[in-house]
Amino acid sequence: MEKVFQRPHALSDVSFHYCPGCPHGIVHRLVAEVIDELGIEGDTIGVAPVGCSVFAYNYFECDMQEAAHGRAPAVATGIKRARPDKVVFTYQGDGDLAAIGTAETVHIAARGENVTTIFINNAIYGMTGGQMAPTTLAGQVTQTSPYGRDIKTQGNPIRVCEMLSTLDGPAYIERVTVDTVAHIKKAKAAIKKAFQTQMEGKGFTLIEVVSTCPTNWGMSPQESFEWMRENMLKHYPLGVYKDITQEEEA
Repeated sequence: MEKVFQRPHALSDVSFHYCPGCPHGIVHRLVAEVIDELGIEGDTIGVAPVGCSVFAYNYFECDMQEAAHGRAPAVATGIKRARPDKVVFTYQGDGDLAAIGTAETVHIAARGENVTTIFINNAIYGMTGGQMAPTTLAGQVTQTSPYGRDIKTQGNPIRVCEMLSTLDGPAYIERVTVDTVAHIKKAKAAIKKAFQTQMEGKGFTLIEVVSTCPTNWGMSPQESFEWMRENMLKHYPLGVYKDITQEEEA
């Protein structure tokens, strides 16, 4: 019998530690499939900082480097400049990337470093108990905003794609999600394009994946996807926010 679906070679044959229903596993698989299809496993270096993805080195067969909380862009910059022949990516959550790592994120994009960032946005600090994050929606209840996020005192949630797309350095920025088969296919295409853009030496690329956190949201996996569609996608619209290849063609 022909095998038509199997584990990507770039994905380790181990069980994920993530909570039931967590989309991290889906995104890990997509990244691994792209690495396989591009034939770059031996030339790829991933950087994982503190967060739910801190153990990503257990799941990818390519070289992986740990980074301090929020510092993955700085570490990735050093790796890429030392080994410009390698494909370098960071894998970060919203608490890491958009809070303690905000400065690193902005400046790696502004410099146009030839690195790819996979950004998981689930609007909450998942690893440390579900506190309010920079991406938490207005009115959203978390462990540290039990009455809902009050924008008068806690500010508005940060839209990372929109912010970074105003800079000159980024080459390709897109926001995707993985709640349906169609969206999963689009997410994979976006991740692949980001890696290819880096391989062509065109500059910084970032793929934001609007995600869920069933455990800390207190919902079933299906309920969390429904809540995400009804609430998060209104504030974080899907789509391409910057693509210099289209600009060059125009």
